[in-house]
This record gives sequence, structure tokens and C-alpha cells, in this order.
Amino acid sequence: MTEIPSEHPRHDSLVTRHRIEEGVERGITSRQGLIAQGRGEAFDYLLGERTLESADEAARAAAAHLLLARHPVLSVNGNVAALCPEELVDLAEATGADLEINLFNRTDERVEAIADHLRDHGAREVKGVRADARIPGLSHERAKVDADGIYDADAVLVPLEDGDRAEALGAMGKTEIVIDLNPLSRSAQVAAVPIVDNVVRAVPNVARHARELRTHSREELAVIVDAFDPEAALDAAERAIRAGVSDD
Repeated sequence: MTEIPSEHPRHDSLVTRHRIEEGVERGITSRQGLIAQGRGEAFDYLLGERTLESADEAARAAAAHLLLARHPVLSVNGNVAALCPEELVDLAEATGADLEINLFNRTDERVEAIADHLRDHGAREVKGVRADARIPGLSHERAKVDADGIYDADAVLVPLEDGDRAEALGAMGKTEIVIDLNPLSRSAQVAAVPIVDNVVRAVPNVARHARELRTHSREELAVIVDAFDPEAALDAAERAIRAGVSDD
């Protein structure tokens, strides 16, 4: 990767672009993932490339949900694996969650490449290889999940989600935590906890909150969960984006 000076005003954005490019070269990220990255980057630019207070509150609620869950799972696609593999592993350790690969453009080669990539960054176990169960109501490859992973989970964190799978997971009664820079996306709209933030900031932020909350009682965690208002979080993000547009 080309060396990017730390003082460059677009440093973080350029680094993430290169990570996605490298992911494509390694067979981790699909070429369509390049388009998705560009779309997300546009929203992040309008947000000022910062974590909003509402997004931080959502990250805290997400951490509480994961700590309360019987079986939390972090869903991993190609873009997320390329952008923040070490942070995903850290979040899994902080919450006791499983890591499971789930892909729209799924091939055995991509699944194995992502699994190896996650292991290279510290993951001990990676689910999603067997894919011995299906999410009801979906006909594409993202329906394929592990029976003892996402299918059994009661809480699923799904960064950079597809809207139809988000709806299908919700229909299964799962608590769905979505990281999406577009507050108007179907994924964010149906989530129990929408985190409108860049995944490279949101994942470590949820982990930080999880470590702070691990000593809290289940009753205290439940208070945090109950106090979170997803519609208010989405409204705050939309207002911030619209303000950014009008300021230009």
C-alpha cells in the first residue's frame, strides 16, 4: 500500500480505500464491495467523518444487548473482514460472541480466505463454513448460515447489511444490531439498534463499551437496552447529514 502521510486531511478515508482494494486482491472482498465502500464513504463525509453522540449511545446499547444475549453472533462479510478484522476479533472476545462469515457473493474460496484472514488476526473459531442451515424467506446465498451460529443466535450484529436479510433475521425474532452509514437504509430502519457510523469506528466503540459494562448487573444492562430509542438515533443521524448538505 502506498504510504499515506498521517497529516493528510483524507488519511483515514484513503487507508480504508486501500484496505478494500487489498481485500479484493486477496479474494476477501468482492468487486461489488468497492461500490458499497464508496457509497458509505459519501455518507461518512456528510457526517463529518465523526461518531455522533447518538451513534455512541447506540454503540453502548449494542454492547448491552450483546452482553445480555444467550448466544450473540457477529456476522462478517468481505468488506468488514478487510476493514477491521482485528477489531472484530476483539469485539467477539469482549462480548463472548461467535464470528460467522456470511456472504452475498459466496464461494468456498472466499469463505476460506476470510476465515484464514480472521484467524491471522487472532480468531480462534470462525463459523459460516458449514452453512448447514438457512434463514427462512431468502433465496440467495446470504440465507446460508450455521445451525449452531446465526441460526441459533438471539442477538446478531450485522455490519454493512443487506436489507432483505435484515428483515428476515428480524422475522426470526432475533435482536438485530446494524452498523450502517445510511440512516434511511432498510437495514437501519428495521434494526433494534441502528448504529449510524463508520464500521472502523463503530466496532471498536462497541467493544470499548462492552468492557466498561461487563461488571454491570443484568438489571443495569436491561435499563440501558430499554432506554435506547432507535427512531431517535436515526432521526439524529439524518438531521446531521442534512445539516452537512445545507452547510455546503
